[in-house]
Amino acid sequence: MPHDQLHSPIAVKYAEALLQLTKEPGEAEVVGQELNSLRTLLLDYPMGQALLVDPAIGMIERQALLDRVFKGRVSDLMLNFLHVVGEKGRLNLLISIAGAYKELLEKRQYKVEVDVTVVRRLDDTAFESVRQRIASALKLDVVLHQYVDERILGGMILRVQDKLIDGSVRTQLTALREKILAAPNRA
Repeated sequence: MPHDQLHSPIAVKYAEALLQLTKEPGEAEVVGQELNSLRTLLLDYPMGQALLVDPAIGMIERQALLDRVFKGRVSDLMLNFLHVVGEKGRLNLLISIAGAYKELLEKRQYKVEVDVTVVRRLDDTAFESVRQRIASALKLDVVLHQYVDERILGGMILRVQDKLIDGSVRTQLTALREKILAAPNRA
């Protein structure tokens, strides 16, 4: 799942504050895209993050750096947010803030990302059927990601946020084997 699993409470607070500041239609999604792009950039270029948090760079220079890099490339709200995060010395949390923001935005939109692991790729009809059944059970709009793993033998494994639902044949066979081995011998 593309989600970060844990976010610091401070990152969540910043993400919540930023989401609350989005008022215009579609603005929350635009900010989410900007944060996701920034997250990708920082993950792909660790030196960029190191530069943003370098203690040798003073506050005025850091703010000027943010303007040079981001002005005209991100929304005014995002640029202002980056300035505030920089002033508070929290630029090191940008990756976590981006992940937390994405999860909060999805909750606001009643969306949840679900990973499904199957033994072979589902065709479009089966994929949509699985997506709809999960959406109906969760009462949320589901964004389904499909993964193939032949080792599960059959069935499927679902991961919804931090919950794992293993309905694979391999797991069922393993459980049955353990039950048989644990049974008292009745010879």
